[in-house]
This record gives sequence, C-alpha cells and structure tokens, in this order.
Amino acid sequence: MSQSTTTLPPHRAAGEPPVVREPAHVPVAHVVRGGLVEGVHHGSVVVLAADGSVEFQAGDIEAAFYPRSALKPLQAVGLLRAGLPPLDDPLLALVAASHSGEEPHLAAARDILALGQLTEDDLRNVPDLPYDPTVRDEWIRRGLGPTRLAQNCSGKHAAMLLTARTRGMRLDDYLDPAHPLQQELAATVADLTGQGIAHVTVDGCGAPLFAVSLHGLTRAAARLATAAPGTDEGSVAHAMREHPAMVSGSGRDVARLVRAVPGLLAKDGFEGVQIAALPDGRAVGVKIADGADRARMPVTAAALAHCGVDPAVLAPFAATPVIGGGAPVGTLRATEALASRDV
Repeated sequence: MSQSTTTLPPHRAAGEPPVVREPAHVPVAHVVRGGLVEGVHHGSVVVLAADGSVEFQAGDIEAAFYPRSALKPLQAVGLLRAGLPPLDDPLLALVAASHSGEEPHLAAARDILALGQLTEDDLRNVPDLPYDPTVRDEWIRRGLGPTRLAQNCSGKHAAMLLTARTRGMRLDDYLDPAHPLQQELAATVADLTGQGIAHVTVDGCGAPLFAVSLHGLTRAAARLATAAPGTDEGSVAHAMREHPAMVSGSGRDVARLVRAVPGLLAKDGFEGVQIAALPDGRAVGVKIADGADRARMPVTAAALAHCGVDPAVLAPFAATPVIGGGAPVGTLRATEALASRDV
C-alpha cells in the first residue's frame, strides 16, 4: 500500500504527503571515551518556535518516516473524534501509552475493555512480556508468559476495540488498514500533522502505522500541547501531563522528563523517536537514524535547550556515562553543533 486514501474530517485539510526517500541524517550525538570520539549517532532534529516556525533543524526533517509509538497521542485524539466514550484521565493516558507492564497499566487496560464488555481475548495485538526489565524479570519468576494485556500497546488496542463497539463497527478485523476506524484514525493523523500520509505499514503491535515527516509529527505535538481544555486534543494532552507514569512507566526517562519540565507533553517511540512540546507551542522532534535508544534523551535535552528550558533542569537528561572498568570514563551527549547551551 503506497499511501492512504482517507477522506479528511472537517477539521483541517492536509497538504501533500512527505517525500519518500532515504533521509539525509547528520551526526547528532557523540560517544566519547577517554577524550576521543568512539562512536557517532546520526539523526534528524527539529525545533519549532511558539508561532510554529522552524527555529532550528538538523538533518532531514521533511522525509517520510515512521513515528512508531510517538504517533499514539495523535491516534488517541483520533479515537476520541471517532467516538471513544469519555475516560478518566489515567485511562485516557494509557490509550496514548507505551506502558511498562506494571499492574496499574494492566488494570487500566482491563477497565477500558470492561467498558465495552470486552476481554483480553478480544485484543489482536501481539502477546509479549512486560517492557520494564524489572517487571519482566518478576513476571518470569512467577512463571508467567507473554500476554496481549502485558504488551506495551494494549491500552491503545483496548481503546480501538471500545470505540469500534461503541460505533457498531466490526471487531474481528479492527487492525485492517481498510477498517472504517483505521481510516478515521489515518484522517486524524493527516489533519494534526497538516500533511498527507506517505505510506502505511504494520507497527510492531500489529496496528496500522502511518508515515509522515518529523516536521509534521512535531507540528502535531505542538497542536496537542496548545489545545484548549475540553477539546479532544486538549483532553489527551491533559491526561498525558497529569499521568506521565501511565504513558510510560514509573521509572522511565520520559516520565521523569515530564515531571521535571512544567507543562511538558512528551512521547517516545521505538527506533529512536521522541517528541516533546511546551504549552506555548514550542516543540521538538527527534529521530535517531540507527534506532539507538541511548542517544534519544541526550539529543532531546539538547533540542529542548533551544526552546529555552532551564539547563539545570535538563542536566540529568543531557548525558549518559560511558563506563570503563566499572567507572565513568566518558559521556554520550549531543554534538556541539546541536547543543545550544551547556546542559
């Protein structure tokens, strides 16, 4: 399937889809050991000013790419537009989550299913062990195996099922890109990013995945972050800000970043993707070319410095120690070309 053919709702007409090409990534992070650059992570970064203009960019921010789970906040908005019944904030946060598989996450997913008289057996995401290593180890010690509920996307899938049931749509093929619900979600992604969808494939959990540009994804993050209370976008943003541990996990770096930066909206995605947006519309988007998660947060911290976030607040996220002989001998941090401040 080369690109979607959805009909957009009357929110905003999308522009042309981004170009499908090999992205022209540039160095964005250095692994420094003993004073020498041992490794280089390439990627692309965009920083948007409050008025939506591009304040800083590095690499290729216009090529089509897969946002992976950083797309979930947009899909959560799409589910509300499509008829997802009102949910308490912790449950709505889970709809936008890549959760760690902790008990509050599993309980919230069960609660969403129960609202539609659904069970875990109705889910069609792939079974998996909990994402958090500590939770996963305990799960295995208890003799438990992979389940659909424990898989990190179960909140999104539960909400898809609940929306489909509420609308009287088919349940057994809710993951088919041609399903009416997925067509409506694609239209919302196009609306929020302001661009057509360049390509449709299957994400790791089995749900349709829509290719947009890093610029478009970051623009959508800013739209959510600045949305008025009570709107679908504002409701998702509020739930994510108030319950960052439901969006990720109690010990995850994204949850810690949201707690540290007042009003921040943030979501990560596999393959080195991160979006973050402030209430005034300043926003950043990051894609690490090789998918290395270790470079995602240091590069994000450097990008947020361009937005004027306090360097002292960003310091815990700006560098990762490089270990030699059990002791720190260097750091992984953003390149000097990307860093705008000492963070």
